Amino acid sequence: MTVSNNRSGPAVAANPGSVLSILRPADGAVRHRIALIGGFRPRMCGIATFTTDIYEQLGHHHDDVMVDLHVIDDHRAPLVYDDVRGTIRSDRVEDYRNAARQINEDAVDAVWLQHEYGIFGGEAGEMVLELVNRLAAPLIVTLHTVLADPSPRQREVLEHLLRRASRVMVMSAHSSRLLRDHYDVDAGRIAVIPHGAPDRPFGREAEHKAKLGLTGKQVMMTFGLLGPGKGLETVIEALPAIVQNHPGVIYRIIGATHPNHVSTDGEGYRERLMELAERLGVGGNVQWDNRFLDNEELLDQLEACDIYLTPYPNMQQSTSGTLSYAVALGKAVVSTPYVHARELLAHGVGVLVEPRHPEVIAAAVNRLLDDPAELKAVQRRAWEKGRETIWPCFAGATRALVESVVVQPVRVMPLLATPGFTGVAAMSDSTGIFQHSILTVPDRRHGYCIDDNVRALMLMGVADGVPLAERQRWATVYASFIQHGWNPDQAAFRNFMSFNRTWCEDVGSDDSNGRTLWALGHAMGHAPDEGLRHWAAQWFDIALKPVAAMGSPRTVAFMMLGCVEALRVDPGHEAARGALAQGAALLEGLLAVARRPDWAWFEAVLGYDNPRLSQALIEAGVLLGREDWRESGLLSLRFIARQQVSAQGHFRPVGSETFGQYYESLPFDQQPVEAWAAIDAAAAAYAATGDIGWLRHAETAYRWFLGGNDRGEVLADIATGRCRDGVTPQGVNLNCGAESILAFQLSHYAMCRLAKRSGAGKTVAGTVPKDVRPEHPAYKGTQQLACT
Repeated sequence: MTVSNNRSGPAVAANPGSVLSILRPADGAVRHRIALIGGFRPRMCGIATFTTDIYEQLGHHHDDVMVDLHVIDDHRAPLVYDDVRGTIRSDRVEDYRNAARQINEDAVDAVWLQHEYGIFGGEAGEMVLELVNRLAAPLIVTLHTVLADPSPRQREVLEHLLRRASRVMVMSAHSSRLLRDHYDVDAGRIAVIPHGAPDRPFGREAEHKAKLGLTGKQVMMTFGLLGPGKGLETVIEALPAIVQNHPGVIYRIIGATHPNHVSTDGEGYRERLMELAERLGVGGNVQWDNRFLDNEELLDQLEACDIYLTPYPNMQQSTSGTLSYAVALGKAVVSTPYVHARELLAHGVGVLVEPRHPEVIAAAVNRLLDDPAELKAVQRRAWEKGRETIWPCFAGATRALVESVVVQPVRVMPLLATPGFTGVAAMSDSTGIFQHSILTVPDRRHGYCIDDNVRALMLMGVADGVPLAERQRWATVYASFIQHGWNPDQAAFRNFMSFNRTWCEDVGSDDSNGRTLWALGHAMGHAPDEGLRHWAAQWFDIALKPVAAMGSPRTVAFMMLGCVEALRVDPGHEAARGALAQGAALLEGLLAVARRPDWAWFEAVLGYDNPRLSQALIEAGVLLGREDWRESGLLSLRFIARQQVSAQGHFRPVGSETFGQYYESLPFDQQPVEAWAAIDAAAAAYAATGDIGWLRHAETAYRWFLGGNDRGEVLADIATGRCRDGVTPQGVNLNCGAESILAFQLSHYAMCRLAKRSGAGKTVAGTVPKDVRPEHPAYKGTQQLACT
């Protein structure tokens, strides 16, 4: 992957400090930095021309937008590109992944992808998904083709892109309708921006004909990359009838043969057209310019023509840059009624003719040439229509499109304002707390689970913002659910219960059992009345041995955290001490086996609740006096903290799409339990080291709930205490399930405990955890933690 210069100065290293200084000009105006992905000059194709136009026109008309170019290069004919941030070889999976990593590290405000199936590698261009799945910034996708009847794989690829995109740009109303009707895309996510075009004065044909030696000639023209899909043979077949009425007519065919056709057929198509013209006796009326012209020369040649022709046989073509150029320069266009032409040439702007009918083209051209006044009137209507698409209009529309997806700064909220309890109570009934919701309404179809009830029991032990009597009431409900979940025949807890209070299984997952033991240990010291604390101790003893025998890493970590809580209440609890040591040895062993220079983690993959593994090892090391375990826990926590802090400095939880992916972290979907785990683990690290940088990391993780995230979305509602279910590529998941609400509530009370532990009002700025983005401006300045 190549890195070189961009429009606004030298190539920017992945250093957030330097990025921020570039993005803030001297006048104080905030700039947006975008990553633009597509073909680029000198590649000869429509996507490359379009991407080049975006780059140049945004730079010319809106210098507050900084554009980093990431070029898709054709591996069959590789090129050297100037002024680009990176080059992606179309057939190399690793290039797509590396580009995503670089874009994320560059902290861009948005990514703008030009999509056409054929420019990306793999079946139906599927390799582009390797890129978009790893992007954290809001994604804009320009669809240059929207198929009404795609192949199964084409549909899969496009639908995946549509799920990742914050906005989708198309260039015709027809494409917009296809997206709504065939792909179920909400109209609010679609932006229709017609293809841009140059702005030149009207009526300068004579001047430019003179430059080309065409004075006195009636000039027809087609330009663009030549290939069988252009339908030029139909125009040549129409020429004899045109020449019969207008002997001085010249048909100019400007453009190189498409590189893909050159590689398979050489110049066969052009030669067959030449032979056809000679056979029909009009060879002298056709001029050929077999070049890919630079923009200015192309426009000069276009100005020299009277009639422009696009005889394309494919009626589904939704975009034609050549058509847009011709209309904007005031040419009388004769065209087949493909999608773009039907829209742009409506209301007399041009002349539409049936495809593959030479006699119809001849009649249309002759009518225009026979009536100079009508020819001029059509040209004038075209030029006036083109004022809607000239580059200043196009650049303004695309600038607004970028602005529509850029994350806006969130309103500063009190860091630790106490959340309400309504959201928790509304999700609970006499059985327990419901798992899921539809928006804010509990969804009874999914019933209950022990995972959420144990979290709810933990909350009742720490939620001192809730009246004690209410905490005691709900704690008893949640404890009863846990108690009922025990299956004595299996010596394990069940997990899922339907709304009719029947269990859906005999044994819950290992992790749900580990979580339950953790909550029981927590309740031994924190339950809101003495009776519940004794109850928790009894059940902890019953469940400890079978749960401690489970070997899943997260189950082990949850079990260890439960043992730590039990030992704080009863330091003489030898069974808990032994299980804690056994678990720590297991995690230490996993870390030793899986660790490599760039991967200080317990497994080759990341999952959910990741910081809990580090937290458990730190807590065990401190409580049992094992410095090696403590250091291993801190080492792994620094690693996972690096994965979860973005280049912009906000918290970026390991996304659930990461599950099963080896040695990497994908940004979406982001879920609240990961932020809660990061806060608790940072608190454990602070207690173990006194390093106040961990306070700052905990705050960064907590601010994820308050809008400090990749989409700038506030997930938590302080008034009700509810929390949205997570952050997705398109924004926020509006549902408020129990896991999310409880993760937010428990995070709040964890932050309050951390504030008290560190000293009320203590500043948290200064030293940061080693290797956790210490150079980033987000870790500088001062901030006070205080419970409100």
